[in-house]
Amino acid sequence: MANSVGAWIWSALLLFAFIASASSDESVAEETPSAVLTLDASNFSETIAKHPFLVVEFYAPWCGHCKKLEPEYEKAASILSKHDPPIVLAKVNANEEINKDLASTHGVRGFPTLKILRNEGKNIQDYKGPRDADGIVEYLKKQVGPASAEIKSSEDAVNFIDEKKVFIVGVFPEYSGEEFDNFTKLAEKLRSDYDFGHTSDAKLLPRGDTAVKGPVVRLFKPFDELFVDFQDFHLDALEGSIEVASIPVVTIFDKEPSNHPYVIKFFNNQNAKVLLFIHFSEQYFDSFKSKYLEVAENYKGKKMSFLLGDIKASEGAFQYFGLVESQVPLIILQENDGKKYLKPNLEPDQIATWLREYVDGSLTPFIKSEPIPELNDEPVKVVVANSLRDVVFNSGKNVLLEFYAPWCGHCKKLAPILDEVAVSLHDDADVIIAKMDATANDVPSEFQVQGYPTLYFSSAAGKLLQYEGGRTVDDFIDFIKKNKDSVVETIQSDPIKDEL
Repeated sequence: MANSVGAWIWSALLLFAFIASASSDESVAEETPSAVLTLDASNFSETIAKHPFLVVEFYAPWCGHCKKLEPEYEKAASILSKHDPPIVLAKVNANEEINKDLASTHGVRGFPTLKILRNEGKNIQDYKGPRDADGIVEYLKKQVGPASAEIKSSEDAVNFIDEKKVFIVGVFPEYSGEEFDNFTKLAEKLRSDYDFGHTSDAKLLPRGDTAVKGPVVRLFKPFDELFVDFQDFHLDALEGSIEVASIPVVTIFDKEPSNHPYVIKFFNNQNAKVLLFIHFSEQYFDSFKSKYLEVAENYKGKKMSFLLGDIKASEGAFQYFGLVESQVPLIILQENDGKKYLKPNLEPDQIATWLREYVDGSLTPFIKSEPIPELNDEPVKVVVANSLRDVVFNSGKNVLLEFYAPWCGHCKKLAPILDEVAVSLHDDADVIIAKMDATANDVPSEFQVQGYPTLYFSSAAGKLLQYEGGRTVDDFIDFIKKNKDSVVETIQSDPIKDEL
């Protein structure tokens, strides 16, 4: 997917706004041995081979969210070490060079990333539970038990089915046959996403129906129509039905932890995403909510998902988009390729009209960009979203472009090196060394920015290469000299010189 790191950063910023990550009041004494195993590339395979169930945190020492998680993870590991059987928690420093391939193999795109490894690592699932010690313990205890719990009584149903969560129950006359086998396989596959149960008596369930004999799958949910039944037991069809039914028509994004799983699902689905941000405490809230729900219902099944966000929980979204609170109420639509549309200072009656204009193709995409610098006289030229095409693709120059993040330690180390490269090549009028803050500007789809720093080289003839060589001054200069093209004489203007 184009600009995948941008999409990940956006959702991560939103989600971290309300993921529980409270710091523990108790600190682990230095002399106390850690209950968390420390793994690296040298002992990883050997360790997971010894454990049928293992939880691994991939972290970076500089990551603030990792530091907040650390005492909670340690406390949970200590508690779970006494579980019967013991549940083992481990960690890997993904920032170390020796472990980078390991992190890449396990799909680590941000920190912290937690994975559940079953059957000696043959079955790997994302950890999707809470980030506080008690929540980690409760979540993992369920993960080591059966994928689906048998409901034998009304008491079981009350104990298992949480009215604030999605719960999936299979009703079967007998616990055998293709339908039951497929249900069991799906429960094992999706157990990190949902809680599953099975019963032979539908009357035991909330809102029980004596007419339901099974086989049938009933999905309970705390929103919309409250439950949905499925009778297609083909694995793909059943999984698809569950995924669709488990996302609210309008996902609520606020600081309520029980909404966290639905926000995760909203960002993980492949639909175009519509986000309306308002003040939940304002008098206009009910008017916006009812109108937005009405519009969302009309677009059901049209590959568009809807979220209603409280501005108090949306600092990350506003930082990502480069927005300000004075634009609220505002609506944003983002497509899978990263293209965005935005309307600030919205009125409730404008929602439907604005979406119709989007569907008709009459809206202009929104591009987040810092202002084009009035002065750009440093050795490394500053590029922003609104100047990138002129500087990189339309200048007829050979351009080495760094995508960086202001907080990135590797980017800070690279900065003086690129300055020296730019100074060394100052007399070569065919070459530009440039940089762009990828957290403050939208990255065009031509660039696959998976982390920071990411460097690309665009030759004068338009050939685009991702730079994956060494990070010394000589490495960069040698690469540029080998890959640059002669500037075509018909190029009449230099956007950098024009700018200066």
